[in-house]
Formats: sequence, structure tokens, C-alpha cells
Amino acid sequence: MKDFIKESAPYILSTLMSGGGEYGEIFFEDLRSLTLTLEDNRIEKSLRGRDCGVGIRLIKNFKTYYGFTSEITFENLIKLAKTVAKSEGDGVISVGKRYLSGKVEILIDPDDFNISKKKDILFRANDISRSFDSSIKQVSVTLRDVKRDILIVNSLGEMTEDSQVRVVFFVESVANDGENLYRGYEATGGTIGYELFNEDYVNVIDYVATKSAERAVLGLKAKPAPAGSFTVVMSSEAGGTMIHEAVGHGLEADLANNGLSVYAGKIGEKVASELVTVVDDGAIKGKNGSFNFDDEGVPAQRKVLIEKGILKGYMYDRLSAMKEGRESTGNGRRDSYKNIPIVRMTNTYIESGRDNPYDIIKDTKKGVYVVKMGGGQVNTVNGDFVFEIMEGYLIENGEITYPIRGATLLGNGPKALEDIDAVGYDLGWAIGTCGKDGQRAPVSDAQPTVRIKRLVLGGTV
Repeated sequence: MKDFIKESAPYILSTLMSGGGEYGEIFFEDLRSLTLTLEDNRIEKSLRGRDCGVGIRLIKNFKTYYGFTSEITFENLIKLAKTVAKSEGDGVISVGKRYLSGKVEILIDPDDFNISKKKDILFRANDISRSFDSSIKQVSVTLRDVKRDILIVNSLGEMTEDSQVRVVFFVESVANDGENLYRGYEATGGTIGYELFNEDYVNVIDYVATKSAERAVLGLKAKPAPAGSFTVVMSSEAGGTMIHEAVGHGLEADLANNGLSVYAGKIGEKVASELVTVVDDGAIKGKNGSFNFDDEGVPAQRKVLIEKGILKGYMYDRLSAMKEGRESTGNGRRDSYKNIPIVRMTNTYIESGRDNPYDIIKDTKKGVYVVKMGGGQVNTVNGDFVFEIMEGYLIENGEITYPIRGATLLGNGPKALEDIDAVGYDLGWAIGTCGKDGQRAPVSDAQPTVRIKRLVLGGTV
């Protein structure tokens, strides 16, 4: 099918550009996936799917015109191009200026890993979680693998192919003591094959399942969180939820350009502590937000967004870059061929510092130690955020004392970055699926252990 698209592309693009425009593009996607979900001690879902289609996009006067189809014939694609262009005839395009191709290198292809072994992973995780403690009453285990081939051909003469593979695995455990329920969660995975589990894959399964159950049981035993203003130490184990939600989205150029970001118009200004450097890098091998080329055919790359507290730039896709006369930073991503690309993060993180994580805690007289974040909400216009703490502890006189539950963190993204006064030399990663404008994208985020001078803790006492 890709060979057919390549051969047909000059005719389709010429038709697409018949009425003029700055940019035209054909996006082909072939996505194959398997999702296995275990609940109530049995496999509840086994979904194997394939979705193949083409999206055709025209940018004209910085406005986007788009159409898509799963009926991939020459006649249908020409018809779609005419519909998007709202014109007939031949337009001016370039052909054959650049060809690029990438492929995620894996050791164990999802198709070569027996389905029975995949099911064994789910059952073992279920058994490990349930055997952790008698209070574990519900366990949900999900294993998902995806193979995605894309081809982008555009009116600039560029043709790009990328082959991507992802495997993700997560466990959710619920503990119940008869009066209260508490949820624990842990996940792993990325752009990797089934070598994620290695030949002796027990350790990964055991860790994820045990950590999930441990968090659920800990929540039952935890004391109600106090309310008030506290120094907050965020563990590297927390991943970069805060940097992704409270900061990252505000550094996406489409939001900044439309005045929907607290960071709009602040390039070159100090927006964080001098200890803080924030990076987005889609080229890190194995991470969940990694690829060789984005969904517009732009190479994945490392972008320093904030350097030693100074805002250096935003993340761009082709459209937002065109509007500013810049180059795309490889952040154009889309949910599928049915969607237009938009600016999205990839793997976003705070760089490691020089402080010993143990000393950061030891030097904190009174505060909250956050090990795992839950869900939350962020207002990108002013930077205000609210996050649930899934696993947290009280710090008293430099010692981690007892676990707390029912806690939320309230603050402001830029203010929180400015108030970071210690950055550890560790770095912990987490995986997730980021939502924006109704689209999803696989991402990773990370941070070292950091200390924030003051945040509001919403508690129950």
C-alpha cells in the first residue's frame, strides 16, 4: 500500500495544490494493535485491531483544510484532494527533494511473542497483586502492543517513512478494609518490543504488580492529610506529571501563540529557578513518547525549553512554525489519520541537578513528600493547577514519618518552578497518554527529586 501511495503522491498533491496554498500533505497510517485486559481473575477483553487510512491536508493562508478516508484507491484519493482544495486542475509542487526512513529497533516483535505468554503476564500480575495483602479486592491488568507504520509525502518534495512499535503494561489494584477504598497504580513500557519483560520477565511483572498493590494498601493505612501551606519534596519516582501538565502544555506554540499560555511572549525572560532546565526530547531511545519522525515527517529532536530558569523557546509543529517564520521542532503529532496534527509533547523532563536526594529530605524541617501523583487539572492561561497525591508522606524534622491520604496539591506552574530550591541528581521516568483537543498521544515525563519552597496542600484535617 505504501508503494501505491508513493507512486500516486505527485498526482494527488498536484490536485491538492490546484487552488494554491503554502503546504500540502498526504499522511498514510497502518496501525495494528492488541489489547488484553484482565479483571475479576479472568481475561475480560482481548481486542485485536487494524486501522489503515489516509489523511490529506492543505494549509492555505495559515488555515487548515482536511479530509480522510479508509478507502485507499487512486480515484478516491484524487476526489478527496479536490474536495479539500475546493478546486480542480494542477498545482505547483516539488518532487523527490528528500527521502527519509526510520524504524524502531526491537529485539522481540509483538507478533513473535506467543499470545499464551502475553496472557501469562496478566495472570501472574493478578496473582502477585492479590497475594500482597488480604485487603486487595480488585485488580485490573492491561497489556497493549502497537505496531504503527506511517508515510508522509508533502508538496515540499519530502517523503518520510517511520515504523514504530510500543508495548505498555499497567496494573491497578483496589484495597478495601470494609469501610474505605483506595486505589494503587503502576505502569511501564515505551517504544520497545517484548524484551521489556526479558527472557526472565518475572521481575518487571512482580515490580509493577507489587508497587500497585503496595500503594493501595498504604492508602488504607494512611492518616488523613493535613491542610495548609507546606514545603513539598517531589520524589523522582513521581515522574514528571507536574512538569508535563503544569508547565509543558504552556510551552506548546499553538497555545502560546493564541494567548492561551502563561508563558506567551516571555522568551528570554526568567520563568523558573536557575536550578531548573526543562527539555522535550522525542529522540530518546525506548521512551513512550519517542519516534524517529513526527506525524509531519520532521525528525525527532531535543529541545531545551527552559535553560537555567530562562525561557528559551516553545515546541512547534509545521503550522505554528509557519506562522512565526520558524522551523518545526518535531512536535507535530496526531491520534490517527483521521486527525490533523497538532503541537504535542514527547518526552518532557527537568534535567538532573547536583543535590543528594537524601539530603534534600534531611534538610526539610516540615513538609510533604510526594512519591506518586494522581490525576489533576491545569489552567494553561494562568498556570494554576490542582493535582491528586496518590502516594505521599509527611516530613518532620528531616525524616519521612507517616503516609497521608486524601491530599491534593494546589499551586501555580511558573511560581512552583521559581520556588524550586533543590534539584537531585536522580531522574525518574513515568509513562502516560496525553489528551489534547480530543486527541491522544503516548508520552513520557520525568524529573529528579525536587523541593518546592511552598505549595498549598488540600487535606481533610
